[in-house]
Amino acid sequence: MFSGIVGYRGNVVSIEALPAGGATFRVRCDGVERERPEPKDSIAVDGVCLTATAVAGEVVAFDVIPETLARSTLGKRQSGDVVNVEYALRVGDRMGGHFVYGHVDSSARVLARGSEGQGQRVRIERPVALAFALVEKAFVAIDGVSLTVAAVGDGWFDVALIPETLARTTLGNRPAGSRVNLEIDPLARYTNRAPS
Repeated sequence: MFSGIVGYRGNVVSIEALPAGGATFRVRCDGVERERPEPKDSIAVDGVCLTATAVAGEVVAFDVIPETLARSTLGKRQSGDVVNVEYALRVGDRMGGHFVYGHVDSSARVLARGSEGQGQRVRIERPVALAFALVEKAFVAIDGVSLTVAAVGDGWFDVALIPETLARTTLGNRPAGSRVNLEIDPLARYTNRAPS
């Protein structure tokens, strides 16, 4: 379980494709000394909940299965890419965002971005299958960052990013045409699928 308040970044060190499918990711993660992850711990990388398989200094290894590569942007990552990193919540941690599971629903394309006050407004493709949850004032996690939907339209939704989010996360560097991971509010997911 995560909060979507991303406090760290990482750099992809290597991606090793495996013959049977999937890959081994190695990411140099900020915060290792403070957070002290161990093999078996959950860490969100660009909003995708991954299990650490090895920790060597600041480099954490993860096994990434074909389903995860296909559903998220991780399948397009390359060595040197900067990613958002969030360590799993601990009992007693401050909950400042919203509940984020790290179970990415889809990736989507950034359509446009522009300045708005001291921040930016970013327009993102609104996948048809997720439209029921991507409504004005709903929560959404984008690359693991807890955000509020600011506006919606035919095939798109907007989020408004404050300077702190632009500086602390990778969302300040996702240009139009790039893809981001989306996780809808889990409560919306379960409510929509509840039996009537």
